[in-house]
Parts: sequence; structure tokens; C-alpha cells
Amino acid sequence: MHQLGDLERTCYCGEIAEDLIGQTVTVMGWVDRVRDLGNLVFFDLRDRSGIIQVVTDNSEMARLELAKTVRSEYVVAVVGQLLKRDEETINPELATGTVEVHVEELRILNTSLTPPFPINEDVSASEETRLRYRYLDLRRRPLQRNMLLRHNVALETRNHLSEHGFYEIETPFLTKSTPEGARDYLVPSRLHRGSFYALPQSPQLFKQLLMVSGFDRYFQIVRCFRDEDLRADRQPEFTQVDIEMSYPREETVFALIESLLKRLFALIDVEVETPFMRLPYDESMARYGTDRPDTRFGLELVDVSEAFSETPFEVFRKILAEGGCIKGIPAPVGQKYSRKDLDVLADFIRQYGAPALSWVRREEGELRSSMPKMVPAAEIERVAELAGLGEVQSFLMVAGTPKTVHDSLAALRLHLGQKHGLIDQTKHNFLWVHAFPLLEWDEDEERFTAIHHPFTSPRDADLELLDSDPGAVKAKAYDVVLNGLEIGGGSIRIHQQEIQKKVFNALRIDPEEAQQRFGFLLEALCYGAPPHGGIALGLDRIVMLLAKESSIREVIAFPKTARAVDLMCAAPSPVDDRQLRELHVQLRGL
Repeated sequence: MHQLGDLERTCYCGEIAEDLIGQTVTVMGWVDRVRDLGNLVFFDLRDRSGIIQVVTDNSEMARLELAKTVRSEYVVAVVGQLLKRDEETINPELATGTVEVHVEELRILNTSLTPPFPINEDVSASEETRLRYRYLDLRRRPLQRNMLLRHNVALETRNHLSEHGFYEIETPFLTKSTPEGARDYLVPSRLHRGSFYALPQSPQLFKQLLMVSGFDRYFQIVRCFRDEDLRADRQPEFTQVDIEMSYPREETVFALIESLLKRLFALIDVEVETPFMRLPYDESMARYGTDRPDTRFGLELVDVSEAFSETPFEVFRKILAEGGCIKGIPAPVGQKYSRKDLDVLADFIRQYGAPALSWVRREEGELRSSMPKMVPAAEIERVAELAGLGEVQSFLMVAGTPKTVHDSLAALRLHLGQKHGLIDQTKHNFLWVHAFPLLEWDEDEERFTAIHHPFTSPRDADLELLDSDPGAVKAKAYDVVLNGLEIGGGSIRIHQQEIQKKVFNALRIDPEEAQQRFGFLLEALCYGAPPHGGIALGLDRIVMLLAKESSIREVIAFPKTARAVDLMCAAPSPVDDRQLRELHVQLRGL
């Protein structure tokens, strides 16, 4: 092996152009493929920019013999003359396919073991193997492209927000635990025995304090941490574009984010139409069963509860009497479902809590139904009328609590849309879902909880309801959704202490607890806090969509598994007793 010595790279492999033909270049990188033809050795040299072909001939035998020792993933430096390839050897698949470097000096800077998987575009290795050797996986061209895209997204974001008068300000990573939602990651303090820092789930309180401080427009591309229950595509640490501004209306935030997303999607040559569609929460739930609908296709929900207002069918009558509903989806016209098909769909919705799937269908002018014979024909006719049932079409129904009906039908709608090819993958349907409820009732805790967070402002017209009917209060909250995925959420915040205390009271956070957890915020609101609001965008998810990947792990340099494990570093891992003693921590029950 050799040392780098006084060599200095003159250009990247993938950026060499024909205007350098005849010149001497110095390139460095990994050997991609080697072809030994006896008196000629060819190898492709790869760096982050691409590949260039390198040729060694028998004009100097020592150099040729050295080239014959080169293997894939060796790190080499090459000095040589750039020449045009013969016409018959041009490689149109490479940006540098018309030229090649003829070696004058070759230095092997490091050798390599045989990698556990090929470093190429298509890899058959399992995700676990790829994550175990992530530093090798990151050499592959797709991930290199994704990391460059992520860089460009961050750069465009910073430029855009700076152009709109925002300051980038960092907020602390070691902060106070204020649990309200997901669990905090706790960090024991060595110097303050028995006390803990928390890693931030969001810079929420700090960015509000920055508005009190008079910075007016703040942003940060920030790492956040949530100790959530395991999900397939969640990460315990994630990155968000955090934004806050003083004196905004909701439309102020919408316009800013629409212009930012338009700029980001231009990176992949997608023209984003603005303004985005606005959809109130109640309408979104009624039409799609979810607050993050995919609007690229139809199959919208239809409420047929009225058809059974006087039904003799006791199951439906009880559900409606207890505040439930009966809704369904008109399946695509012409799709015939066998009994087996319907059983499969019934099994599918059971995982979302629905006990059964009922159906009505029209075939050859006749209505047929899965409902018991006691259900009158007039009720079935009314269902068909409400559903607008066409010839050779089925209407698939679920009865139950609104949550069960909406969860199961939203999932079924998406399942059918994918199964029958109804979703136009070229579309980018952005929308704002707004006018969320401020609070929702938690049956387990028997209290209201905040749908977004407890610092979200109620709608002005609903302030008086905080005391009398908190469940009816609407919030100045909004989510931005793309093709069924939430990519950001925010709100106008509470800037007056009296209203913040009312919201805490509705959440059953008593004054003593509020002071202990949020006293510094309540105090700050007394010192001329301006109206303020903002949003946080999920950077990982946005880059995933731009890169057309199906998992955020493909756009994060060093991700965790779905079980929140770093396979490369073997983290989390035990620590020794000395460290635990210094932190005044004792482990029990292991």
C-alpha cells in the first residue's frame, strides 16, 4: 500500500467532461469493477459524483502488475491523461462514458475485505444486513443520491426562510421533562442527584419564548426525540423544520409553507399548484374517515344511518341509539366480489376494530344484501339510493362507534384504491386540514387531552365553551397533507396567560402542576407576549416523498430499526457500574 503523499485530487470522477481531454487529471475513490485482459487492466473508479473508467496498459510492466492486484472497494489514487474512448467502447449509461483515464501513476491507498453485499444500485441483502454495515450501504448510488437530495432540501429551506426574514436559532437539547403525549427520553444528571434532563420532543416552548423575546421570525432544522411505542416507519430521533412567527393569521402560515414546498418539489421537477385545497377536519372525517386523506381517488364514505332510523334490526338500532353510525364505501363499478373476496375484506377491517362487514349490491337490476332477513327491503333500497349504487356495484358498510367506522373504512378505502389501481401515482395532491377540535376525550384517563398540544389556541368564537363544553371547542390548528401522509402540523398559539390557564383547567392540569411543569411559560406570557404561531414540517418524510422511497430509513444516514436499535453501533447497550454510580442510578428487576 501507498501513502497519499503530495497528491491532490483535481476533479471528481463523475464530473469529468470532454473539455479536459488531453489533460492530466488526478482522481481518487473506490474501485467499482475490475476487468483484467492480460496486457490491459480496466477498472471503474467511483466516488460520490459517479464513475470514470481507468485503463492501465503494458507500457510499464510494474504499473500493470500493480493494477492486477487491485480489487473491488480498494481505495486508489490515479494520475493519468484523459483520452476519448473509441467509438465502439462508449458507454451511454455513464455521464463520463465517452472518456477514460490512462494511468501514469497508481497508488493503492487502502485495501478492502470482500463486502457482505455488492456496492451497486440493486442490493439483495436484508435490511438488517444493510443497517449492520450502513457505512457500506451508504456508498451505493441510490443512498448517495438521497443524501445529496436531503442536503439540497435543507439548503433550499434555509435560503427560503432567510429570504422571508427568519433567523435560524438553536434551542437546547438538554431541557425539562414536560410529558404530554409521547414519552420523553430522560438523561440523568451527574451533578444534580435524582434529577433528570429530557431530550426535546419538539422545541415548542423555546420557540414560543423566542417570540416573547422579540425575534419575530424563527426557524431551526432540528433533531427531536420521542420514546414512542414501536411502529414500522417511525424513528426515535427525527428531524423537523421548526418555524414560528409573530402576528400571523393561519393564512400567513399557509402561504409561507406553500411557497416553501413549491420550491422543494421543484428540486425533482414537480410543479406544485398553489393555493392548496382547504378541508375542515369535520368534512375530512365525514368524507374520508381520516384527517390525512389521500384525495387522488374517489370511493368517499357515505353515511346511511338514516336508512336504519326505525330498523327492526336490534344490532343497528342499538348502535345508533348509543351515538354510533353506519357508513360505507361504494366499491368501483364493475368489480364483482365473491363470498371469499368479501370474507377477506371482512378480515381486513377487523384489525381496525370493526366487528363485521355488511354489503348491498346490485346485479342484473336486483338488490342483494348480507343483512338479516328482518331488515326491510325498503331500508336496503334506501341504502342503495343514498349510496348512488350503479349497475354491477357493491356498497360495503360498517356499523359501530364513529372511531371504529372511520378507522376501518379509511383503511378499506385506501386498500381498495391500491388494489384496483385507482391511485394516480404521478399526482401530488396537497391540502390543509384545519379547524380541528381542540380537545378529545380519553376513555382510559377519563379526561380531555390535547389533540395537538396544550399550547394551541382555541378559536376566538369558542372561548366561552372552554368552561361549559370543552369538547365542542375548535382549535386554530392545521396539518399539511400530501397524498395521504401528514408532512407537517402547527397552530396559532395561546399568547394570553388567562386563556392558557383555562386550557390547562380543561385538561385537568391543576394550578400547582401547571406551575411546576410550565411555570416559566406562564410567567413569560405576563410580559407582553405577542400573538404567535407556526408549524413543524417532517424533513425525513418530505425527503422520502421527493426521493420516491417507501421508508424514511432510506433517506436517513444512520437510522434505527423498527425496534429502535442501531445495529451498526449495537445501541442501546448496557453501561458499566461505575457510570451508573456517578449518575446515582440503580437498576432493578433485570
